[in-house]
Amino acid sequence: MASPNLGIREHSHGGEDVPISRLDVHGSFESASFPVPNGREEEWRFTPLRRLRGLHQGREIADGVVTVEVSGPDEAVVERVGRDDSRLGASFLPNDRVSALAWESFTDFNPATVVTVPKDTELAETVFVKITGTEYGDAYGHTVVRAEPHSAATVVLEYAGSAVYADNVEFVVEDGASLTVISLQDWNDDAVQVSHHYATVNRDARFRSFVITLGGDLVRLSPSVRYKGTGGDAELHGLYFTGKAQHHEHRSLIDHNESNTRSRVEYKGALSGEDAHAVWIGDVIIGEGTTGTDSYEHNRNLVLTDGTRVDSVPNLEIFTGEVEGAGHASASGRLDDIHLFYLQSRGVPADEARRLVIRGYFQELIGRIEVPELRDRIMDEVEEKLARHE
Repeated sequence: MASPNLGIREHSHGGEDVPISRLDVHGSFESASFPVPNGREEEWRFTPLRRLRGLHQGREIADGVVTVEVSGPDEAVVERVGRDDSRLGASFLPNDRVSALAWESFTDFNPATVVTVPKDTELAETVFVKITGTEYGDAYGHTVVRAEPHSAATVVLEYAGSAVYADNVEFVVEDGASLTVISLQDWNDDAVQVSHHYATVNRDARFRSFVITLGGDLVRLSPSVRYKGTGGDAELHGLYFTGKAQHHEHRSLIDHNESNTRSRVEYKGALSGEDAHAVWIGDVIIGEGTTGTDSYEHNRNLVLTDGTRVDSVPNLEIFTGEVEGAGHASASGRLDDIHLFYLQSRGVPADEARRLVIRGYFQELIGRIEVPELRDRIMDEVEEKLARHE
């Protein structure tokens, strides 16, 4: 497919080509090009490697079983294809060992799924892709969602069951198209997932992503966006409720490699229970020679109990002076006493006041999801985790 050490932007410095940014890493479709992580690397230092159950090392035999079911309107073209399909790997390059292992390891027994929204087609109904772990063990997958020129669609990825699972998901949003993706990580408590989302946003296209992480023992999800034409618009939204002993990690990357592009990143989380650990890393690159970039990212975390840990790290690297706007923010803390006092002063009991404030904190983001049945389900699951917290 592709040779190692591709996909890096470089510039000359003293006669030597060097990466334009520390976030520009060498990529390869071959897992052997990446050393086995030991936890001291910057990109792995927050991840408890022992809890990956060997997923970062790789095994000769993937003995887990994962089923993929796709439902949606007839206009959406759904195919199960083998590794030789030219649409696979055409828009991304694995940027770490697990991503490369996932590329190497999905098989004809568990082929890739390709969902295509035809040109000039607006889907009135949502496409649902459900990935379910049915036999516990290592498993790998690959999914491609293509929105052809001037099409519009909403696609839901739902992960459930038990598995030790790694996958790559390619989103290709062609000229003038609009694609909304909702990824729901609703695994059983024993599941492990490492997932990479690679979005390519073409000229005047729009991409919106909602990542909802509630289940699993360990979930590490890395969404990235790269532009392929001016006028591209990308929004990455995320919500996570991290309970006792869970590890939820989200690492977003927006690469403004084209002029006149826009991005917004907003992730909101809550933590409750001993050893609950949430990680958010937000990286933005505004490339050399670009103009008119408008970018902002922020992360907020609500700490509900003692014994939790939050790591929130926004990064912004700018290599041009012609920027429309750029910024980032991060905040982590407990419930605002002023809000609780306001409600209690009007007769709302303390427990109910806390519940209302937390519900409102999440509802702002959940309300933007334009799939009513999914929106209601997510809020119900948040309520369940709140009840467990209380």
